[in-house]
Amino acid sequence: MARLARIDVPGIPQHLIVRGNNGSLMFRDDADRCIFMGFLDRALAESACDLHAYVLMSNHVHLLATSYLEGELSQLMQRIGRKYARLVNLRWGRTGTLFEGRFKSSLVDSEAYLLTCMRYIELNPVRAGMVASPWNFPWSSYEKNAGGSPDGVLVPHELYLCLGSTPEHRGAAYRRLVGSGVSEEDLTQIRLSATKCRVLGRKSFCQELEDRLGRPVAPHPQGRPKKGTG
Repeated sequence: MARLARIDVPGIPQHLIVRGNNGSLMFRDDADRCIFMGFLDRALAESACDLHAYVLMSNHVHLLATSYLEGELSQLMQRIGRKYARLVNLRWGRTGTLFEGRFKSSLVDSEAYLLTCMRYIELNPVRAGMVASPWNFPWSSYEKNAGGSPDGVLVPHELYLCLGSTPEHRGAAYRRLVGSGVSEEDLTQIRLSATKCRVLGRKSFCQELEDRLGRPVAPHPQGRPKKGTG
């Protein structure tokens, strides 16, 4: 059976997740992460995409990005994936696939979830018990976004810019948002939408996209638990 095409609408942010094959490591050391970031920087410079947030975990990567051409994010990930896998395989003395199939992606309803998805991404190392604070993890966008003036590979989304009229005010507002954490309900919705490659958004947003695209976009509700599982 042919797999469904991605739900890809230019101008709407997407949450992307790339995992190591069979849960294996994508990064063995900081040099690997530097290599990945270099390829990401160059690929973004050659594409019609803006990156708003990222984190490089040990066996997976989260990105929040907006593309302005259909299929552009897929092209971006292909450019990075081919080059990174080739070079890292040489470094590690290995062969074969580095990534687990095609990446996961979900469109993000900006008004409802963009800032929540940003802090979900940047708090990953804290939830994983790797650090006590996002400040202590250098391989994410937190330091730039918390500083109020993202630069380098990052392009701030307009909703992030609306947090304050100056970098100091934006940074302070964003730090407060991240400090408030992410609710269990939002964690569940973000994970379900990404896993199912569906839209993360309000019912009205999903309905508008379904009418526009002529296909379901919302994640299916989780099935009823089996007897005896509670």
